[in-house]
Amino acid sequence: MPTMTSYKPGTFCWVDYASQDQEASKKFYSAIFGWTSNDMTMQQGGVYSMMQKNGQNVGAIMAMPPGHDAVPAHWNSYIAVENVDATLNKAASLGANVAMPPMDVPQAGRMAAVQDPTGASVFFWQPAEHKGAELVGDTGSVCWNELLTKDTKAAGSFYSGLFGWGVQNTPMPGMDYNIFTRGESQLGGMFAIDPSWGPIPPNWMVYFAVENCDASCEKIKSLGGKVLMGPTEVPTVGRFATCQDSQGGAFAILQPEPRS
Repeated sequence: MPTMTSYKPGTFCWVDYASQDQEASKKFYSAIFGWTSNDMTMQQGGVYSMMQKNGQNVGAIMAMPPGHDAVPAHWNSYIAVENVDATLNKAASLGANVAMPPMDVPQAGRMAAVQDPTGASVFFWQPAEHKGAELVGDTGSVCWNELLTKDTKAAGSFYSGLFGWGVQNTPMPGMDYNIFTRGESQLGGMFAIDPSWGPIPPNWMVYFAVENCDASCEKIKSLGGKVLMGPTEVPTVGRFATCQDSQGGAFAILQPEPRS
């Protein structure tokens, strides 16, 4: 897989993880995906651990900010934009709530975050030196971003209005599934949260590619994580499972269908 050096505006470009125990999370994900850590001191304090696969950045793990002890550990998804401030203003006009006003990350870029009209958090990234993940779609890296929401119509309308995404209905076994598109590119997925699953908040789920879904599930359980759903086979897509790490953060893994 070639190294990613740039991302088109309106596409997912980065993920990071906010943990209540940064070192424990680094050990957990490193054991699952074969990551190594490049720790960087942040200007505002604390350490931002760039997680790498074969020397290429795939995401980051950080400690939860002070005063957020009650916030569950979680993955954040970032979308590349040309202008964070303009994107934030447009998102607010479309019904989003500002969760983090624009802030500069010295030399790296500028960022902000919102809760979309259905309650799912998403970050905007205006790159400077840091363009995003250098490795995507390969084993041990992000391969898909998926919105779980209680209102697919409202969510689809929001992201279409903000980024010009198309919403393509693609029925999957046992669910009504939608794929966000831009031109011929597939950007991510979306489906409705089933009330029978319990109190699951709207969120962007991050999928990581693995060589063997079943073996990875066993590894996850051996390290104190849980398999919440699966492994499940999806024709033409691959074999996936929804999991929970040792800190309680949700993520998913996918063993992609071999390409012909």
